Amino acid sequence: MTQLTLVIGNKNYSSWSLRPWLVMKQFNLQFQEIRVPLYTPDSSSQLQKYSPSGKVPVLLHDNITVWDSLAICEYLAETFPHLHCWPEDKSTRTLARSISAEMHSGFQTLRQNMSMNCRTKYPGKGLVSGVQQDIDRIINIWRECRQRFSIDGDFLFGDFTIADAMFAPVALRFVTYDVQIDSVSRDYVEAILSLPAIQEWITAAKLETEIISKFEF
Repeated sequence: MTQLTLVIGNKNYSSWSLRPWLVMKQFNLQFQEIRVPLYTPDSSSQLQKYSPSGKVPVLLHDNITVWDSLAICEYLAETFPHLHCWPEDKSTRTLARSISAEMHSGFQTLRQNMSMNCRTKYPGKGLVSGVQQDIDRIINIWRECRQRFSIDGDFLFGDFTIADAMFAPVALRFVTYDVQIDSVSRDYVEAILSLPAIQEWITAAKLETEIISKFEF
């Protein structure tokens, strides 16, 4: 089996890149990382070398190309079933997939107004009409999962799963924008932040020199 290669964007800004990267780190998968800075004059030509969509992230493996965050995570779960990237119980796994898909396709208002930015703080910024509704829904998801599965560990379903990777960029956003959340959600954000892989990502993000003005206030 050939080596896994993950093509990502800027760590400071690319929430979609973080998701499969975190899964691979948490489940101790060895992979090569290729970083393509976004929104530069040659970003498009560089990405076209790897990605049919011209976007990140992209996974390359055994002549297979996967170019969507959730699709990459599903591919990893299927390729390495012994890692249990999803919960083992069918009912729990269905819930984990459902909230991951909701995160993948939803919360557009929050995404547009509270872009991921790991190296700065914008307390109170971005809280325009509709964003609080997205925040409330996310908090409800976290609260429901933690109330049901906290006995098994610190993450949404006890042990770390793909669902946690899908919501990890939101946890980082809540820190950046100092979003007011309840104690259950604060504990969950702390659990995400305590992951060595997340700290590795944040450290690398802070060392990046690129500034993408559309993601800055």
